[in-house]
Order: sequence, then structure tokens, then C-alpha cells
Amino acid sequence: MKKQFKNILIIIQRSNGDVFFSSGLISSLHDYYPESSIDLLVNDDTYAIAKLLPYVKNIITFSYDEKKRNRLHQEKTIIRRIFKKYDLSICLTASDRSVLYSSLASNFSISAIEKDYKKSWWKRLALKKSYFFDTSKHILINNYQALDILNIDYKKVHPEIKLSEKTLNKVKTLLNEKRINEFLIFHPSAQYEYKIYPKKLRDKLFELLSSLNFSIVVTGGSGYLDKKIEKELPKNQNIHSLIGATSLEDYFALSYLSSGYIGMDTLNMHIAASQNKKIFAIFGPTNIRMWSPWSNISQRCASKDQPIQSYDNIKIFQADLPCVACGKAGCDDNHGRSECLNMIDPKTIFCEIKNSLI
Repeated sequence: MKKQFKNILIIIQRSNGDVFFSSGLISSLHDYYPESSIDLLVNDDTYAIAKLLPYVKNIITFSYDEKKRNRLHQEKTIIRRIFKKYDLSICLTASDRSVLYSSLASNFSISAIEKDYKKSWWKRLALKKSYFFDTSKHILINNYQALDILNIDYKKVHPEIKLSEKTLNKVKTLLNEKRINEFLIFHPSAQYEYKIYPKKLRDKLFELLSSLNFSIVVTGGSGYLDKKIEKELPKNQNIHSLIGATSLEDYFALSYLSSGYIGMDTLNMHIAASQNKKIFAIFGPTNIRMWSPWSNISQRCASKDQPIQSYDNIKIFQADLPCVACGKAGCDDNHGRSECLNMIDPKTIFCEIKNSLI
């Protein structure tokens, strides 16, 4: 007999990409339990992406700033709000706090846990079911393990976020005002500097891209790194900056209207992948098996490190170094310089882009 869950809580206390990749899990749960109400518990800096996910009724946020100011008050508030309020809770991260929330929220709690028994022994006792968070597998596959436990069938795809006509028309108007027709997105920024393609190489790539019969729309947020890159942009009539000019929802529409994505391994890259766009992704130290663009066409990701690799509509560029990809935060593992990014030739990237567009 099919077990019924009327109230479901999904907990994702990590980055924007992790929250975005929960959309497939949420959609599958909605399809299997159409009458259920699904809530999210996320960090407050991922609220913008969380509110765009389909089938979500309520979003509960955890704030690290509030943790510094009044940790006990915040914990009491969240626990009071979730305690035994759900029939099913699924935690997609193995952190102690997230697992504790999941175990308190429901009598049927499922969570990712570490393989190290010393770290996870108490989590196995507190949870109804658990699975290993495996960094050798793509984040999408990791997230779908909860469905395996529940015996729910699913397709290994990353569903596209549906856009409103209002948002699409708003972005179309913006493009028309700038006289931009067919265009490629170039997203040179990232959350951390160690993931950003160096300026000297970036400028050369811009120079080469400006010769194409495509407008190059440069995107980014309003943070320090984005503003720094905007000041460094070369002056060229074929290069248009929209850095800081679009909301996250606007960006989904911009990506949808584009002919493809060029840039770093960021949330923006994963948005393009979910829309089945052509992707030219520049990777530094990031674990490619877990965070490469997911192809909905063949339902797979990159499985090995190599200087240039292609699958379906996706091309990935990495340095030809024995340490790639190390998974560190820069060579010093302290947000310093990533030497591997300095070893990726912009001419190589451009040739692949040009050949793909012919």
C-alpha cells in the first residue's frame, strides 16, 4: 500500500546550486504525492532561488547573521516551527544542524550522512532512513537517492524552471532597447575569486568573441567581484554589460532567450544546462564529477578530468595538469590563486565556440 505524506519538509542548507538542484526531487515528490504540501528550509542567502522552485508552499530560512546575534533565539524559533509538523522530512546535506532539523521535523526522516562512522553514528540512530552523500557522484544523483529509498520512480533530468510571460516580456524589452538580437551570455564572475578566469586571458577571449556575428551579453550580480569585472570590461560595440541589471528571475529569462552560455562553473551555468542550452564552461579546481553541467539529453555529466571534453550540447575546458581537479579553494586551499585557470588558452575556448556555432 502506498504510504501517504501530507506535509513534507525539504532541508538544503548549502549554496544556490544545491537549492536549484533540489527542483527535480521536489517535482518528483509532487507528482507522486499530488495532494501534499511541500515546504523548504534553506539558508537565507539562497532564498531568491528557493522562491522560484515549483510546488513549494512555504520557505523557512536560517540566517548565519542571526546566528551571530542571537543563536539560541533563532534555533528555538525554527525548532518550534518545524517540530513534528511534517509526515516526511528529507535533508539533502549531511551537516549536523540539518540532520538534527530533519529528525525533529518528522518521525519519517531521511538524510544524507557521511560515510565516516565516527561522524555519522548518531545520525543513523536519529533518522528513519539515511544514505551516503557521495562526492564522486553528481549532485543531482545524490539528491535523487531519497526517492530510491521511497521507491519512487523518476527520470534523471534537471527540470527547467517555468517562466512567466511578464518576466519574459520584460527581458525582451530590455534586449530590444539595447538592440540585441541573437546573443551569447558570457558570465565571467563567480562566488569566489579562485574560480574566476584571469583578466588577461578573459580580455583575450573577449577580443576573439567580438568577431562573431553574435552579441556578447556579460552578466553578473551586484557584488564586489562583479563590479570589479564590469570596470575591467573592454570597450566594444559587440559587448553589452548587464552586470547588476537583472534579478535572478530575469536571468532565467535572459538565459532562456540566449543562444548559449560561456563562463565559469556557477549557478548560471546550471540554469543554462537545465534549459538545454549550448554551454562552454571554464573549470578550475571544482570537482567535475559532482558539479559539471548535467545533460538532460543523455542524462549524464562529466565523469573524468581532461583539457577539452564534449557531451551533447556541453563543452568543458580544464587545464592539462596532474592536479586537476583538486577540489580545493585555490592552490593554497585558502581562496588564493588557482594556477590551473591560468593554463586554459582563450584561443582554444574560442575555436570550440566558433566551430559549434557554424
